[in-house]
Amino acid sequence: MVQIGNISLPDFPLLLAPMEDVSDPPFRAVCKENGADLMYTEFISSEGLIRAAAKSRQKLDVFDYERPIGIQIFGSDIESMRESAAISTEAGPDLIDINYGCPVKNVACKGAGAALLRDIPKMVAMTEAVVKATHLPVTVKTRLGWDDSTKNIIEVAERLQDIGIKALTIHGRTRVQMYKGEADWRLIAEVKNNSRIQIPIFGNGDIDCPEKAVAYKDHYGVDGVMIGRAAIGYPWIFREVKHFAKTGELLAPPTLQERMEACKSHFTKSIEWKGERLGIFEMRRHYTNYFRGLPHFKPYRMRLVQTENPQEIYDILDEVAGTMAYA
Repeated sequence: MVQIGNISLPDFPLLLAPMEDVSDPPFRAVCKENGADLMYTEFISSEGLIRAAAKSRQKLDVFDYERPIGIQIFGSDIESMRESAAISTEAGPDLIDINYGCPVKNVACKGAGAALLRDIPKMVAMTEAVVKATHLPVTVKTRLGWDDSTKNIIEVAERLQDIGIKALTIHGRTRVQMYKGEADWRLIAEVKNNSRIQIPIFGNGDIDCPEKAVAYKDHYGVDGVMIGRAAIGYPWIFREVKHFAKTGELLAPPTLQERMEACKSHFTKSIEWKGERLGIFEMRRHYTNYFRGLPHFKPYRMRLVQTENPQEIYDILDEVAGTMAYA
């Protein structure tokens, strides 16, 4: 069993990565149904929270069926992060996560996300402020370093543990790498095997199949893995990894009916949470992912993204499942 403060997770837990414009409650619901052990909200701007921006406040929504669930916050100002941690705590999550890993320009170039990897004293002070602002466990997600010459993750892990974080997720790339090239898990393993480190260490980066998840667990010794892009449109990856870890056998891929049911469930929750108009609009990015590899799906997708009628969307999805088969 893996402990994050008072949160108990199974051995080798599978975490769903916090992904902007993806990891909302409808998406988290289908991942939870398929075996995700711990999930996080989309990252939330601390400045947006303290200014009560509607989009930021809506991202605080968490539901009992998601538990354990963490709210992830980011920012460049220590006091704003302290205030946003207190606001997030009131929303009732199981933990607070700090994003020190986002590499995109409009975050990192404003001194937030991965930018803190260039200012470790500020990162430590910010983390300490968040830890003191909440009674909940605080965790961190970060990267190996800013660039190849500043891979300071071992120092980061030790110092953040010392001021009270309860778990650390490490993406095996630097900020300069963005999402390019292959993730380097060797430094993640060094952190995990560091005798000073007592908190759970989760690895992230390039986990896209059951075999790789289990191989990385065995080779690098991490406590669990975080899965991001591979879960988009394919929430079954969680159940597949768990089955392979337990039995050494690969599950059959989801049937067309299972794909359709998951897509419908995601769509239903999308319009329930976001409202009909926005729920329909934002669901459009997911159809291709759910039916990836299905021959002749393009005409159906065109119809799905053009209609604004929920019942028509359900009917088209039923038609897909009833008339098509995999090649």
